[in-house]
Parts: sequence; structure tokens; C-alpha cells
Amino acid sequence: MISLRPLLAAAWVFGLSAPVDAQQAAPPAAPRDSAKAQLPSVTVTASRSGLPLFSTPLAVTTVSREEWAGRSGFGLNDALAHVPGVLAQSRSGSGDIRLTIRGFGARGAGDRSNAGTARGVRILLNGIPETEPDGRTSFDGVDLAAVSKIEVVRSNASALWGNAAGGVININTVPEYSSPFADAETVIGGDGLKRFAVKGGTLAGAARLFGTFVNSGYDGWRPNSQATRALFDGGVMAPLGDRTTFGALLMVTHNKFNIPGPLTQAQVDANPQQANATYLTRLERRDNIIGRLGLTLDHRFDETQGFSTMLFVAPKYLQRSERGTYRDFNRFHVGGNAVYHATGTLSDDLKGTFSAGTDLAYQDGTILFYGLTPAGGRATDLRDNKREGANNFGVFVNEDLAVGADWAVSVGARYDAATYTYSSNITPKLNTTKSFTGVTPKLGLTYKVNPTHSWYVSVGGGFEVPAGNETDPASTFGQDTVTAINPLLEPVRSTTYEFGTRHVLGLGGAFLQELSYDAAAFLTSVSNEIVPYRGGRFYFTAGKAQRTGAELGLTLRAAGGLSLESAVTLMNAEYKTYLVDSVYYGKPGKIANYSGNKVVGVPDAMVHVTLGWLPEGLGGLRFQLGTQQTSGYFLDDANTVRVPSELVFDLGVVATTPFDLGNGLGVRGAVRVQNLTDTRYIGSAFLNPDIVNNVPVAYEPGLPRQFLLSLSFERLR
Repeated sequence: MISLRPLLAAAWVFGLSAPVDAQQAAPPAAPRDSAKAQLPSVTVTASRSGLPLFSTPLAVTTVSREEWAGRSGFGLNDALAHVPGVLAQSRSGSGDIRLTIRGFGARGAGDRSNAGTARGVRILLNGIPETEPDGRTSFDGVDLAAVSKIEVVRSNASALWGNAAGGVININTVPEYSSPFADAETVIGGDGLKRFAVKGGTLAGAARLFGTFVNSGYDGWRPNSQATRALFDGGVMAPLGDRTTFGALLMVTHNKFNIPGPLTQAQVDANPQQANATYLTRLERRDNIIGRLGLTLDHRFDETQGFSTMLFVAPKYLQRSERGTYRDFNRFHVGGNAVYHATGTLSDDLKGTFSAGTDLAYQDGTILFYGLTPAGGRATDLRDNKREGANNFGVFVNEDLAVGADWAVSVGARYDAATYTYSSNITPKLNTTKSFTGVTPKLGLTYKVNPTHSWYVSVGGGFEVPAGNETDPASTFGQDTVTAINPLLEPVRSTTYEFGTRHVLGLGGAFLQELSYDAAAFLTSVSNEIVPYRGGRFYFTAGKAQRTGAELGLTLRAAGGLSLESAVTLMNAEYKTYLVDSVYYGKPGKIANYSGNKVVGVPDAMVHVTLGWLPEGLGGLRFQLGTQQTSGYFLDDANTVRVPSELVFDLGVVATTPFDLGNGLGVRGAVRVQNLTDTRYIGSAFLNPDIVNNVPVAYEPGLPRQFLLSLSFERLR
């Protein structure tokens, strides 16, 4: 067991960060080998106030395109390997992943919460929420071929973004360029992986027009794991006068993926390539068509005041085979935000930046439930016709104070209100509405030792409403189905204390040239932990948990083009109070006490290390050997089902600079072998899994050895 309390006692100073305008254009990302040296000039857009990275009292990691060069790019997991505190696992080789940050998003329950979505973590695409108002996020609109840079706020950030912000991932697809460009990329790999992307941008006066189209296909390693995705992401950014910038951002995607389902341990041992027989018979799948238009406007009144605003609309048509039913969703997701900011000098040694803003998001639409034919199609019997509306509203204020050249203080608070509305056209007596509210404070203190070295302490709160499927009522006895929303659910609330440092150090030695690191220690207390019953068929908020941990991200550059990158996470996550009322399992008067157990789905340790070599005279070829070690973790709250630890290697050769083909055309390439040693391991798992014949059906086998080849043609600038 890991105990960090003595270290964290030193961090018991209240603090946290300041927000930042997420629509603000970020500077171009530097290559991974040199990004650390440029960190002092980087601003953190995902923190909503534009503070430089070394003045931000939050654990933040920026990831550039070089991080996923030569990888398939189908799933967001390819970009997050070297982000401490993040667990991103591919479920079957496509874009469906399991994602957690410091344990947020880890909970799950059987078939209901284990495929196609993440929770507890807020995902933004150019500052526009991919996360729905009930806290769930699908990855339909995220493809790394369209991405320029990613920012990961690893801290509890509800005071910045509201509901389900145990961490924030802001994905930037707006490229930075000063002259027209065009790229085309293709990736081929094992099990029928084929991806093609074209990307370009041009100038129309002072306006910038850009876009990316991606078409991906994957036959799958296991039966019923095939996937396809077609996506367009683009827009225009244009100045409207000297003080105003307008943006229009469009994303359209058709994402289809099948779900091979979990296996028992015996099935994994016998043949990890097989699919779950029930999932295969039902052709368990998602077929999602989503469009989104976002409009942004940034305006400066003068040199000290300005505002930004964003509006978006996202219609969705979703079809799925799930748990023996065929489901049709017609939804619309609309929302926006507005942020005012002002800077001023209070004295020679005291300068302040004030921000205030509001966020609003609403999603609603019809859901039709049909039976499932023997072939996995839609039957003709309409079993339910309902709507599930969800609304989020939040307001926040924040003040950043620079005290002299070395100290900075951030203080702020946010109010959130979330409301669910349920109505059924077949059983109207279930109709109901339920609201959740919360106030989240934050406070942070930063000390800059010098321009490339700072320390910070912070404290911030978290607010997360139960997801839509978690509001389903208990069905054990008739009295629990008076309405369609469980009246016993309350918001999950958390508090995170954090202490950290970041440093870029020029070593200047004949061999060791540069060292940079980002270290943090944290303690998170969670109340109203959501307790699943009967494989997640209904829930209560009945638990308390605590997570303590330490993180280290480190990059070392040496002579001869040698480099080392690593991300290390150590965490102890346990339930402090966790009682299960066994009356719902047919045992009146009995209580199961899981207090002191490990939190489901959270490893004790994660270690990622990549050794790189960029020798002179080979035209910019970089050789990489990577290893990923994840400790075992429990899959059920009772701590009886466990995933064993894993150790996986990969090897790659990546062209870091294009080879000039003449006539202004260049080409890059990459070859990569994933799971180099063809190790059998569990890639992901269903949490709180279903028990069939007293055997847990939980395990999703990891991919075997995979070969990837990518080629990219680009117009040289």
C-alpha cells in the first residue's frame, strides 16, 4: 500500500488554478524532443485564463503530434502514453477506449457502462464540450489525424468546467500556419487496419480556412470487433477588425464499431481471440452519426478588457444493439459559454486578472426501444418510447494575482446546476424531473524560482452528477419504480489537495544536455461514491473513497541524439466507507461491508518509458523502443476479481523530417511494431462485471503483435 500523507501534509495550503479562454488559439506545438525547452512560453488554454504554464497551479501536460507519430491514430489512447496519472486503454483496437485520470472515470457496472463512452473526465474539442450534460463522453468526433495539440489538466477541475471534470482533455484541431499547406497520410496495419487522411489550409485575405477528412476501417482481431469511421473536421478563423476574431468550426462524423464483449478467465486462457457468444449473436454495436457547428467570437474592448463567447449545436442520430434491445436515439446537444476578463495593476508589485463567465449545455431527444431479431437487427415491436433531457448551467468567477515577479495566487468559485427530465409515452406515470446543485471553490499558490522552475500548491473541489443510466431506479420491489429517476442519488463530490513542481534544466554536459520534469503529489477525497447493484442495473450514492498518489513526467536529452521519456504514476485508491444493503440481493437484514477495499479499476502503478535515438546522418530517422507496465487492479468492489499486471513493448522508426521529392513535395514514413514480444495480456476489462454461473465475465484481451506502416505526403513550405 502506498502512503503519501507525510508528503502531502506539506501541501495543505489551499490553492488551485485560474480558468482560461478555451477558444484562444494556442501556439504551434514544438517537436517532442524540444518542447520542454520552450515550456516557459506555453499558455494553458484548458485552464480558462491564459496563464503561462509555469504560473499555473495545476498539474498540466501538453502533447504534440510527435507523440503519436507512426501510430494508428484511431484512438485517443495513442496520444496519452506519456501523460502521468492517465490510464487510456484500447478496448479492441478501434476508437473505443477506457479512460481515467487519477481514478476519475474509473467506476463502471457490467454492460451498462463499459463500452463506447467515458465518464468523470471532461473532453473538449477546441473548447467545445464533447462531454454530454450527464457527464458521459463518446469519442465519435475525436481522430488524431485532425489533431494539432492536446492539453491534459490532470487536476480536479470542476471549478473551471463544472460537472464531470475530474480531469480535462482539450483537443485542438485548429492548425497554425502562415502559408497554404496540404498533407495526405495513409496508415495500414494488421487485422485489416486502413486509414487515409487529407489535411489542408489556405488563406483568404486575413482569414484562415482549414480542414481534415479521415476515413478509417478495421476488420478487427476478434470476431465482432470491426470498426469504420468517416470524419470531417474544419473551419475558418477570421479577424473582424483589429480587436475581434470570429471562428466557425464544423465537425461531421459517421462512426460504427462492434463490441466483441468480455470473456471469462478460462476463455482467455483457451483462446483470447474469441468473442463473447452473446455479444456475437446480438451483433452488439454502435452506429453513430453526429454533426456539430460551433461559433466563437473573441473581442477586446481595449488593452485591459475583453470577452469571448461560444455557441454550438450538435444533432445526433444514434443506433445500437445493446442488452437484447435495438435502440434508436434522435438527440440534439446545444450550448455555449461567455467569459469576461479584465487585467489591471493594483500597485508596483501587484497585478491582477479577473475573469467571470457562464456555461450552458442542454441535450434532449427521443429514444425508441425495439426488440432484437435473431440476426441482430431491429424487430417490429416497440417496447418503449421516451425522452431523457439533461441540462447543465454554471457560473464562475476567478482572480489571478501576480505578487512581484515570483509569486502568483489564484482564487475562484463556481456554481453548477444540473437537471434531468424524463418522460415516457408508454408509461407516463414514470415521468419526473430531478435537479442537482453544487458550489465548487478553488485556491492556488505558485512560486517561480526562475523562468524555467516553479512550485505550486492547490486545493479544488469536484462536482459530478450521476450519468443518465445511473439515474435508473431500483427494480427489486414495486415501490422503487414510482418514477423513472432514482430519488436516492446525489452528486458525487470530491476535494483534491495537490503539491507539485515543474522544471526545465539545461545540464550543459558533454553527454547529458537537458533535463525536464513535472512532478506532483495529490490526495483526493470523494463522498457520495456511486455504488452499483446487480451489475449496474441500479445505483445508490452510498460510499466514500480516498485516492493518494504521486506522478512524475520526465524527459532527458543527451548527446548523439539519445533521449528518454517517462511517465510514472503511483496511486493508492481505497473505499473508506462502502456498505451494500443485501436486501436488494434477496437477503433482508444483511449488509456487505467493502470499507477498506481497493477502488475498482484503478492500478497501483503505471510506468511508461521510451528510449529514443536520432542519429546524425540518417535523414532525421528516429528509433524508439517503448515499454508500458501497468500493475494489476481489481474489477469488482468486493475485490474478488482482478486483472493481472502487464508489460508490453513496442518498437518504431519514424522520419522526423520530410524527404524532398522535388517540385515542392515531401514524404515522411514510419514503421512500428506494437506488442513486440507478442505478449498475452488483458487490454481492458468490464468493471463490476456480470456473474454467469458463478464466474465473472470481465476480461477484454489485449491486441497481439501488430505491424503498422504509415506514409505522409506533404507540400513543403
